[in-house]
Amino acid sequence: MNGIVRVPQPVNEPVRSYAPGTPEKAALKARLQSMLREEIEIPLVIGGKPVRTGKTVVAVSPHDHHHRLATFHQAGKTEVAQAVQSAASGWREWSEMRWEQRAAVFLKAADLLAGPWRDTVNAATMLGQSKTVFQAEIDAACELIDFWRFNVQFAQGIYEQQPISARGIWDALDYRPLEGFVFAVTPFNFTAIGGNLPSAPALMGNAVLWKPASTAILSNWYVLRVLEEAGLPPGVINFIPGRGSEVGGPVFDSPGFAGLHFTGSTETFQGMWSTIAGNLPRYKSYPRIVGETGGKDFIFAHPSADAEALAVAFVRGAFEYQGQKCSAASRGYIPKSLWPAVKERLVAEVEAILMGSPLDFRNFMAAVIDEASFDKTMDYIDFARRSNEAQIVVGGSGDKTSGYFVEPTVVLTSNPGFKLMQEEIFAPVLTLFVYDDRDLDATLALCDSTSPYALTGAIFARDRAAIARMSTALRHAAGNFYINDKPTGAVVGQQPFGGARASGTNDKAGAAVNLLRWTS
Repeated sequence: MNGIVRVPQPVNEPVRSYAPGTPEKAALKARLQSMLREEIEIPLVIGGKPVRTGKTVVAVSPHDHHHRLATFHQAGKTEVAQAVQSAASGWREWSEMRWEQRAAVFLKAADLLAGPWRDTVNAATMLGQSKTVFQAEIDAACELIDFWRFNVQFAQGIYEQQPISARGIWDALDYRPLEGFVFAVTPFNFTAIGGNLPSAPALMGNAVLWKPASTAILSNWYVLRVLEEAGLPPGVINFIPGRGSEVGGPVFDSPGFAGLHFTGSTETFQGMWSTIAGNLPRYKSYPRIVGETGGKDFIFAHPSADAEALAVAFVRGAFEYQGQKCSAASRGYIPKSLWPAVKERLVAEVEAILMGSPLDFRNFMAAVIDEASFDKTMDYIDFARRSNEAQIVVGGSGDKTSGYFVEPTVVLTSNPGFKLMQEEIFAPVLTLFVYDDRDLDATLALCDSTSPYALTGAIFARDRAAIARMSTALRHAAGNFYINDKPTGAVVGQQPFGGARASGTNDKAGAAVNLLRWTS
């Protein structure tokens, strides 16, 4: 074929409403019920073949932790070695395939997810990660579809970037995949991240070892099935769930390790980076390290802010998906003149939140991911309750009898350096500091310096000069910065996502810059 191929122009996948009486609601409800009646077995997949190790763990629903969803096998040193060999075998043919043929796999996967696989992946996300129907739809369906479609366009744009040539010379730039394999380590909180971290390097011709989070195993398994149905060749993405200590060690010991694509905790990422640095002499090339880690994301209000819009942003930014988003609003700064109006609306909104099983489509919140998360969150809330520097404004209770449910909780502190203003909790806990209107600049400086993170942040103001002033003061405090909007909900192609400081390498998932990292 000699044609200069243009990929289809991507558009963001429309979000379905699942409103009463709609066909999509009936179809998803039916799929949820059928999946509730089954307990599946999930093997490793190495070289396109299932591998059962016998070292198994049971996956349960966080909102009903007595309900078993799946039994999955875990990888160890032997299986990692097999996956490394499989990646090496699959790499040559895949890396030398025309880029349009690789792209076609992911465009097909997007169409499959938008169509016949949508209910399955959404239902798995709801059951396994306790996402409400809206949160599952915007994540597991729409965002992952967008990643697969937009990444193809970004890849074409990269390949089109070519140098100029002097007379009598024809220069060309070859964007080669990395030599070796990429290790993709994905989190529980976004199915779309689970799908994007292994597939973005694969699109650029790399072979991948994918270690999914154990608490997202069900949805990630079905994402792999979608890719297989779309025609992904064996060995390109090898699926190796398991304990980090059992999988990470042999991966980083391998001379073929060429890159890390990671989303998770700052502590884990820093540990991985240190291990990689210590192993540098054994690698064939310097590995690419791309990571998106923690956040202590803020909303900062100016006295001119709209109190009602601010309160709504706090509720949605802090409590959607139980605050288990690295972008979730977890600290806020409110001027004293605005606090009474904001407090009244905020408390009313929080008290009206419906929390329970995601099987009830009316619920706004469900359960946190597991018992460790529940216990950690309640420890933070109890710390605030005992402190003479804080008071609980609303919420503060939890119950893990049948599911890991934590009430949406708002804490007010008199200390801007309070523990809950600095440390990531990853749960539905929002801590607020009320500042004197005259101390705007000093409080902006506090916001910039209190936390080590710089992932997302938002400012609220109706004064245009104040917006410019606040934006300048907080320029380095967030990788994704919002004005008069909540700090969550980045859309592929619209707001490339990532942060700096302790929040990661800011290589922007949902943009061409991320794909460029997987080329040499």
